[in-house]
Amino acid sequence: MEPKIVAFCCKWCSSAGADLAGTSRMKYPPNIRIIRVMCSGRIEPSYILRALELGADGVIVTGCHLGDCHYIAGNEQAKKRVEMTTELLETMGIDPRRLRLEWISASEGARFASVMTDFVEEIKELGPSPLGGVS
Repeated sequence: MEPKIVAFCCKWCSSAGADLAGTSRMKYPPNIRIIRVMCSGRIEPSYILRALELGADGVIVTGCHLGDCHYIAGNEQAKKRVEMTTELLETMGIDPRRLRLEWISASEGARFASVMTDFVEEIKELGPSPLGGVS
C-alpha cells in the first residue's frame, strides 16, 4: 500500500522549492498532494486533523526558515500549532510521527525532494493511518 500524504506548503518558500524540484526533474514519491497556502502559520490544527480523518496517512507542513517568513512570524505560529497538534495526536493515540514540520526555502528544491522522500518512507514503516478515512 502506498501512503497518502498531504503537504501544506507555504506559497513563498516551500511551494517554490517544490516547483524548483519539479522543474529540475528531481525525483520524489508521487504520494504527495501539495496544498499551497499563503503562509504555514495559517494552518489550523483542524486542517491537519481533517486531512487525517479523510484518509491521509501523514501530513507535512512546510514553510520559510525561521527568521525568513514573508509574514514576519507566521512560521513561528506554525511551529506552535504543529507542536500543539502533535500533543493532541498523542492524546488521541495516533503516532505523532504522522505529522512533520519542515523549513524549506525557494532555492532548496533538492531539500524538498529529500524531505518528501524521507517522510513517505517513514509513513510506509508506520503503515496505514488508524483513522482509516474516506478514499
